[in-house]
Amino acid sequence: MEYQTSAISHGIGNTQVSKQWYNRPADERFTSLRDMLAHKRNDAAQLSSRIVDTHKLSIDSVCDGDAPIFGDLILKSDHGEQPLNNWSFGQLSQLAGAPAGYLKTLPSDMVANNLLWGLRHNRENATVKTYGKRDELRAVTSESYGRIHDYQVIQNCLKLSEQGDWKIPGAMSRQLGDGRVMYDADYPVTPETTTLFASDRDCFIFLVDDYHPIEIGKLPNGDPDLVFRGFYAWNSEVGSKTAGVAGFYLRGVCQNRCLWGVENFQEMTIRHTKNAPVRFAAEMQPALNSFANGSTSTFLEGVELARSVQIGKEEEAKLEFLQKRGGLSKSLARAANARHLEEEGRPVENAWDAVQAITAVARDIPNNDNRLAVERGAGAILDKIAA
Repeated sequence: MEYQTSAISHGIGNTQVSKQWYNRPADERFTSLRDMLAHKRNDAAQLSSRIVDTHKLSIDSVCDGDAPIFGDLILKSDHGEQPLNNWSFGQLSQLAGAPAGYLKTLPSDMVANNLLWGLRHNRENATVKTYGKRDELRAVTSESYGRIHDYQVIQNCLKLSEQGDWKIPGAMSRQLGDGRVMYDADYPVTPETTTLFASDRDCFIFLVDDYHPIEIGKLPNGDPDLVFRGFYAWNSEVGSKTAGVAGFYLRGVCQNRCLWGVENFQEMTIRHTKNAPVRFAAEMQPALNSFANGSTSTFLEGVELARSVQIGKEEEAKLEFLQKRGGLSKSLARAANARHLEEEGRPVENAWDAVQAITAVARDIPNNDNRLAVERGAGAILDKIAA
């Protein structure tokens, strides 16, 4: 299935998926959710979590006689012996109140002694929670850490994909000019084009429903302005990041997995606190299910409502709206107003136009933090209208 979209000239860009795609090695790439789920389920079956009294554990070092600064660290407790990996070493250092970067410069036997001292004397809580298997300690956290397993997130995404047409995205195949591109929903799925990633530390899933594009308006040449739904979800059962899901509409995906023409971006995150598993089941999972299985009416109604909010015909009124409601500086407001006239062939007339103008001028900002701050202004306009 192939169709044209205005991916380059409308909406905002998003590089979160592209960063995953660029940095993941071959053994962290999956071309099906089923394979990904089987891998993480099998991995989780070999892992267990324990509450350990820091006064009843020891840390041994296995030194290299020729290079004493190098060596393995082994945590010993009533539950057995587990070698630390790089991630669990960093977590243990943090719990012990010791800088991991400095410890790595010391001989391993000194590192072991410093960690053990810190765990026993620098902490008010005398317990830690370990997570791993016999030959590897994956994580060491506080006892209150609430673990959401990676396979639980993947399992929920698989259910959604089996209930509808959620899939690894296609790709923009060629440019047509005027910001329009052809989008191929059937672009081949390979390890080089996948958007499913998982390691021993985390998982990241990006899926779209690009077989059902939605017309939200007309382009200046009269062609339909098409978007489709997408979401990405992420988690780390060892505590390297929060759990989260982001849902949005987009107009296209590059072959390097950059997202183009993103609209109505909404994100929910859950920190791995004690109640994290309950919150995942009670909040995040239903929210994702509702977005994936719901109708398009909410978004379309939001677009129409934004279009119905007129902001005045005088340039002064337009600039005031962009500044007060969109949070732009005076110079950026002028630039946004001019950009909309240039790209759309008419001045800003309503709130939806203002959103498009802001996201258009944001694309010129090289600094990511500054660009996101401007883009949030566009979201704030829609949020205020919806409220």
